[in-house]
Amino acid sequence: MAEIDVTLAELTDFCDESVAKLRTAMTNAELIAAKEAIHAHTTPLASIQRAMRNIAPEDRPRIGAALHEARSQLEEAIEANERRVGALELTARLRAEHDDIAAYLHPGRLHGTGALHLLTQTRMMLEDLFIGMGFVVAEGPEVETEWHNFEALNIPKFHPARANQDSFYLNYGEADSTLLRTHTSPVQIRLMQTSQLPIYAIVPGRVYRRDTPDARHTPAFHQLEALVVDRGITFANLKATIEHFTSAYFGPDIQARLRPAYFPFTEPSAEFEITCTLCKGVGCRTCSGTGWIELGGSGMVHPNVFAHVGIDPEVYSGFAFGFGIDRLVQMKVALGDMRILPENDLRVLAQMRGVL
Repeated sequence: MAEIDVTLAELTDFCDESVAKLRTAMTNAELIAAKEAIHAHTTPLASIQRAMRNIAPEDRPRIGAALHEARSQLEEAIEANERRVGALELTARLRAEHDDIAAYLHPGRLHGTGALHLLTQTRMMLEDLFIGMGFVVAEGPEVETEWHNFEALNIPKFHPARANQDSFYLNYGEADSTLLRTHTSPVQIRLMQTSQLPIYAIVPGRVYRRDTPDARHTPAFHQLEALVVDRGITFANLKATIEHFTSAYFGPDIQARLRPAYFPFTEPSAEFEITCTLCKGVGCRTCSGTGWIELGGSGMVHPNVFAHVGIDPEVYSGFAFGFGIDRLVQMKVALGDMRILPENDLRVLAQMRGVL
């Protein structure tokens, strides 16, 4: 027992020294080193824990109480100093970021003014363009029900289109009933349920898909959806609207074309593409060597969609098309890699003033 008593005295000294080291730690690395020393296998704490099975039963309560007190003291010290060091490092990081921003916003560099992000500039420009064409701007929730995002758009369960969109489902309500919207098309359903006909509307907003980031894709991006529902609407109206939009936005030198495609919520359907603005149609990495960049999908509203919202397809017809605002930015400013857009790189943001 004399040996155990000596070790208990060493345990008290060890705890005092360990708490002191924790208190002097100023960085996360120093704190980790102090915690590793506490949890080492050669400490008095570890030695007593290993010896507990050989201690006489009548002595175990006293030794066990000493061990419990030592562990509690060390755990409290670790938690308190983790909070302290975390606050120190957060303050240091915020100060460094403030200094970085201040350096870039110095009057000699950027004249002390900021700029709207290219995506914001583009969205505002597109809204102005379509308002001038007679459309109104509508918005909807980014967290959607499965019915609005899929079922009402003629995309039933197990439809291949659901796999292609690879959704972010939320742990809310029944399983797989709520998700981050994969397109702005659910707002079409909400508009047709609540608005008086005719409808001439655009829906800009953020959408989410499990896309692997590359030069043309990011998991969170922005779309703009257009919806027209009226009497006598034809595919020719759709084509003319897309041509007017692309000409107004990109200029007369950029050509647009429609290519037959399939979408569950439109029939007939088409993908619309424009001349790649980076290579002017020659072929490059961004356009996969084709000379064309797909902007989005389009088509005449499917009768099944009208049935879901109570609109008679024998009386009314309509078209819809949607495209990525991020892709438009990429083409407008000849940006080789779309992944630059969501990054808060001040070297890029500093160039955004007056780009569009």
